[in-house]
Amino acid sequence: MAVLDPLGGSRPLAEVAVGADDHARVSRLLAVALEGTGPALLPRAGEEQAMPVAGAPVAGGVADRIALVVETSGSTGYPKRVALSAGALRASHAASGRALGGPGQWLLALPPHYIAGVQVLIRSLLDGTEAVAAPQGPFRPDGFVAAAALLDPGVRHYTSLVPVQLSRLLDDEEGVAALTRFDGVVVGGQRLPLPLAERAAAVGVRLHRSYGSSETAGGCVYDGVPFDGVELSVADGEVAVGGAVLAEGYLGDPRLTAERFRGEGARRRYLTGDTGSIEGGVLGVSGRRDRVLVSGGTNVSLDRLEAVLRDRPGWDGVVVLARDDEQWGQVPVVVAAVDVDLAEARAIAAQAIGVAAQPAAVRRLDTVPMTASGKPDRVAIARLLAPAGPRH
Repeated sequence: MAVLDPLGGSRPLAEVAVGADDHARVSRLLAVALEGTGPALLPRAGEEQAMPVAGAPVAGGVADRIALVVETSGSTGYPKRVALSAGALRASHAASGRALGGPGQWLLALPPHYIAGVQVLIRSLLDGTEAVAAPQGPFRPDGFVAAAALLDPGVRHYTSLVPVQLSRLLDDEEGVAALTRFDGVVVGGQRLPLPLAERAAAVGVRLHRSYGSSETAGGCVYDGVPFDGVELSVADGEVAVGGAVLAEGYLGDPRLTAERFRGEGARRRYLTGDTGSIEGGVLGVSGRRDRVLVSGGTNVSLDRLEAVLRDRPGWDGVVVLARDDEQWGQVPVVVAAVDVDLAEARAIAAQAIGVAAQPAAVRRLDTVPMTASGKPDRVAIARLLAPAGPRH
């Protein structure tokens, strides 16, 4: 399949469908991609039989400096293909190693076709260790525990998780024991609810809250503090990131590349679309610019409301979406796989944010759809809610 880089180039791009146990294969392909002796790699979710021959020539290609193309999860819309250079990936590895305290062996618990998962493999390669993989598919604490037992006792141990995985491990006695043996547990992909962070700290988990995206080669801020060489700024409320970890842009979408990546050289910045502030050198992220509704003329951040509700014990998995409303324009709706009392949710929202943030309804689902990277699949959730929504 031909995938053309908007910047032009002739380096082959190997599009590889990653099966459940393909982490070793992906590691081998990453090694030659990083060294420049093989094609750039585009890992995608898929079955073994769908995988083309690795390294087979394709029509067209990407710029020579590109080593990896990662598809975003598409949790809020259409997936994008983010092109990363070998230099950006190596810069991310070096900076994360300094932030964590040194090289080590990683346990892969995330899909290796998303940035957090593929970075586990890259960091293992560049540290000279072999990643150990937990079983792919639906996450199970016993699979994680079994994989952790295979780690080399003579080196430091790291893993990368999303909040729902951390929560399930903390609910499991053996999972807790396994977590506490890691020298660093990086948690990202979405905001970490405060009660969950407190539970982890109480049992001695060495937790690092990660902030970043595919466009920044993965996490580039731990616990609010940017990696060495990463520059953060906030303009008009939007967080921007600069430094050697930045992606080259989006394949096939020069317009979006120009919109999100501004400036050149050392002044180049990625506009994240996140709202936040920096105080005392520490970044605080409050939500997404595109996750704001207008209710009765008042702007309401759905991410901020979601965060406030998730801080209530037992509600850490709630999701908040917007619904059209004839009277107010739009109103928030809470979606959860647990019982959420609407009156209590409205009281919490009003006190923390204001009356315009009060949810109009609670929808209970047996299971909240998630993407493969562990984020709420807001597109799928919206489809489930559509039949019950108002018709206009």
